[in-house]
Amino acid sequence: MLYAMSESKERYLVTSALPYANGPLHVGQIVGAYLPADVFVRYLRARGHDVVYVCGTDEHGVPITLTAEREGKSPREVVDYWYAHMKETFSRFNVSFDNFSRTSTPLHAKNTQLFYAKLKEGGYITEAESRQMYSPTEGRFLPDRYVEGTCPVCGYKEARGDQCDNCGSWYEAYELIEPHSKVTGGPVEVRETTHLYLDLPSFSGRLKGWISDQQHWRDSVRNFVLGIIEGGLEQRPITRDIGWGVPVPEPGFEDKRFYVWFDAPIGYVSSTMEWAELAGDPDRWREYWQEPDTRMVHFIGKDNTVFHAVVWPAMLMGAGEDGEEPFILPYDVPANEFMNLEVVVDGEPRQMQMSTSRNLAVWLHEALDRFPADPLRFYLASNLPETGDVAFSWREFQSRVNSDLIGNLGNYINRVLSFTEKYAGGELSRPEELPREALAAFEDFKEIEARYEKKMLAPRPREALGELLALGRRANQFFDSEAPWKTRKEDPERTAITLYACAALLGSIAYHAAPYVPEAAEELREFFTGPIARVTDLEPPSGYRVTGARPLFSRIEDAEVAAAEEQLSRAARGEAVSPG
Repeated sequence: MLYAMSESKERYLVTSALPYANGPLHVGQIVGAYLPADVFVRYLRARGHDVVYVCGTDEHGVPITLTAEREGKSPREVVDYWYAHMKETFSRFNVSFDNFSRTSTPLHAKNTQLFYAKLKEGGYITEAESRQMYSPTEGRFLPDRYVEGTCPVCGYKEARGDQCDNCGSWYEAYELIEPHSKVTGGPVEVRETTHLYLDLPSFSGRLKGWISDQQHWRDSVRNFVLGIIEGGLEQRPITRDIGWGVPVPEPGFEDKRFYVWFDAPIGYVSSTMEWAELAGDPDRWREYWQEPDTRMVHFIGKDNTVFHAVVWPAMLMGAGEDGEEPFILPYDVPANEFMNLEVVVDGEPRQMQMSTSRNLAVWLHEALDRFPADPLRFYLASNLPETGDVAFSWREFQSRVNSDLIGNLGNYINRVLSFTEKYAGGELSRPEELPREALAAFEDFKEIEARYEKKMLAPRPREALGELLALGRRANQFFDSEAPWKTRKEDPERTAITLYACAALLGSIAYHAAPYVPEAAEELREFFTGPIARVTDLEPPSGYRVTGARPLFSRIEDAEVAAAEEQLSRAARGEAVSPG
């Protein structure tokens, strides 16, 4: 079962994983959580659904303190800088958040402590001694991400202290093979300390039953999560020995803070509350978090699957048991796989994993300095890791933009607009009757549009983009078969009818392309007057008008790609290349 394909208007709350405010955004993050969500949200808005799209920076926890210590700054200085940097980068990339918040606000601290209080009242919080890693050299307990070692499950040698980024396994830091301090590289030892825990096992039955019912989830996500639950859930620590984060409202825990995984997902609630407050209706957030007909969709990378499909739903279940209206549970958690890099080394392309520590990444703000947002969005959308890992390639970026975006869609749009201006005076009136060939093209469009809708609602925007390209190919085929460059001399009336039909197809292509290339769709309206709509919904308009048309996209040149490739190659060779 997929999302319902009825024309009824639904209410959606869409979120993207909160990025750590400790460095710039790279394309791997973008394809995992932000571009697919933005395409989906733009699609829903265009169809009149009630949608709120929230996100914000994750500003607590070890990634922040590690960055601060390395740079000799306070955590506040670090998060303030990167919040502004990320917000600007998302804006340049045209990610259309309704609200982009941050987890260091007083509102968020209050919400985190309230969630804790509700879970404690429900009996889901316990206190226990735990074995934590201690650095004798530094004279302090080390939070998990200050510890690094070899994963005890898959053998990945750069596994962090709470979860392996390679295989997704959970474990305690002391289970790592050859653990050491990430800050000093020195040895660490196990000592006892007291922490608070979320009683996840008590939610096992409810979680298993709920997830088993989510047949519209991706099989990879549902099966992975069910496997985690069936393997046995353990109590999950919610506090850490760290000085930066949301304070724990318990005596004896003054020097501890809530663990970032506990506080971060609550940021979705805080961001929605902030949106409602800014909109002048402070209580409206409840519609999106407590009304059972709301569909909440979390877009994430696969490394966040456990937190969003197990831990977070358990928190929502437990926090909604005190007699108040319960929180809704996620309707879908479309977790994407990873994106690697194609790097040219010694003249040969090689696939390599992104490494932010080595600066081996395609940083989004730098990519936007080189190229407009739309071509980047188009290529990344065509390469979303929906079903498996993918690789970013600057050469493939050039090829897909020049052949698919420009050679297919852009070519069709330019042909129709230029012929309309040159040979129809920029005016196309509705004919009394459309020829059989045009009606056949319309019927084909309706079939392709239905496939596009189904895939977009899945949500699989990469596969939906394939249907958009099919629309472009069918429209170009119709244009070629009707050959208006011939009929304009032999039969001007037929040419005008052909161009009218072509304009209707153009409107459909623009409508379906808008979530991917929003700047181009907006620019088109400056010189194309007529309905931008599905052929399926189209009531034949009285006419179309074209004035001052110009190409929407520019070709990507070899020299531009060579320069971008060289920057990656230098990073792979270990040469200094600043990501800031």
